[in-house]
Amino acid sequence: MLARQRQALILDRVRQVGAVRVADLVREFDVSDMTVRRDLETLQEQGLLEKVHGGATAPSRFASYEPAFITKTALQQAEKAAIAGEAAKMVEPGMALALSAGTTTYVLAGLIASVPGITVVTNSLQVSEVLNRAGRHDQTVILTGGLRTPSEALVGPFAIAQLRSIHLDIVFMGVHGMDAKTGFTCPNLMEADTDRALVDAGRRLVVVADHSKWGVIGIASIARLDQADTLITDSGMDAQALAVLREDVPEVIVAHVASDAPAPESSPSSSRPSEAVARAH
Repeated sequence: MLARQRQALILDRVRQVGAVRVADLVREFDVSDMTVRRDLETLQEQGLLEKVHGGATAPSRFASYEPAFITKTALQQAEKAAIAGEAAKMVEPGMALALSAGTTTYVLAGLIASVPGITVVTNSLQVSEVLNRAGRHDQTVILTGGLRTPSEALVGPFAIAQLRSIHLDIVFMGVHGMDAKTGFTCPNLMEADTDRALVDAGRRLVVVADHSKWGVIGIASIARLDQADTLITDSGMDAQALAVLREDVPEVIVAHVASDAPAPESSPSSSRPSEAVARAH
């Protein structure tokens, strides 16, 4: 197959699904990893897609660009699994917690589906489905109403009204992007409003965001960096970005994916080997 033909097929896949993975393309076309990466480079230079870690996505040139849920699930899978694993350690039986919409919180939902006695509030159709499939009678799952977004979130005034009347131990928040100036952001105005209501409902805010979210700015801010009590990210995060985050976020946990190291980095001030915690204050 000629390179031009292969690139046309790759572009068609991106346009249909929203994202592709290098590993999948290597298997499908029976070519080397380097060949696929050269194809993606060529298509990116033409402005037809955007390379991301492990693959490529449709161009996201605008602050209001919102990928579909299925598109985002194909990206940074190992990183999301590692981050969700660290977040799951914070969930204890009997807690009342919230999971915002997002693919990392979706992975987290699967990890906490066996925790007894928890109450989970969510505006995510996908998170709700995972927990309901677990079928635990000692869990309470509350799905807000609202308007449905491309990321499978329920948002808007109806969802906000429900969230304003509840009080939670911990809120796990997925975000579209994060930046030193704009904080944690979202590409959907109504979803940002709903996320702010979730933030207000919790005594503790834990943001779960992989390294690809740094420097991405959505159209609406959800919260400042210093409003998060904890940020869980992965070891792919740039060192300078980590330094900025540690200036504002009281606790930063760096989760290592399986290919990076056998265990997460440990902070010199922490005796727990399972997490890396940096405290700025």
